[in-house]
Amino acid sequence: MNMPLRQPTTAPEPGLFNDAPVSPWGLLRLRQQLEQGLPLSPRPYQTLAEHTGLTESQVMEAIEQWQEQGLIKRLGLVVKHRTLGYNANAMVVWNVPDEYVAELGARMAKVPFITLCYQRPRQLPDWPYNLFCMIHGVSRDRVLAQLKGLIADFGLADIPHSVLFSTKAYRQRGGRYVSHG
Repeated sequence: MNMPLRQPTTAPEPGLFNDAPVSPWGLLRLRQQLEQGLPLSPRPYQTLAEHTGLTESQVMEAIEQWQEQGLIKRLGLVVKHRTLGYNANAMVVWNVPDEYVAELGARMAKVPFITLCYQRPRQLPDWPYNLFCMIHGVSRDRVLAQLKGLIADFGLADIPHSVLFSTKAYRQRGGRYVSHG
């Protein structure tokens, strides 16, 4: 999920960091803070500003610039689903005709129990799948029930697919922006 930092404006904003001089150390601290994730606060960018010695505007402008430069690809959430009681998850892979994959993926991405949905190229002849979606549930049976409902609701009975349940929980973390050598 890409999260815009600001609402669109009618007039372009002035260049980066026009409100005050920016400390390179403040920018380094901002990158370090972003590795920890956004603070859970009503104004996370203001909280980051308070921890880095930057202004809220400088924080948002720096993140926008880093996104434009490709340093940060996207901002999103890392949810530790097992901690929340979701002990089963499956990646369901689909072999969807190319002319329908974008539309089906967009529809699936709106389903509340699908937490991730994306398209990838097939790797023929070994891997015919081109649409991937992650389903989390409190149990394996619940995940399979949700999948069964999805297949019925979306008319997917004739679409080849495989269900790949996770067997291990890997450490989850956000992006790394500062060397930890």
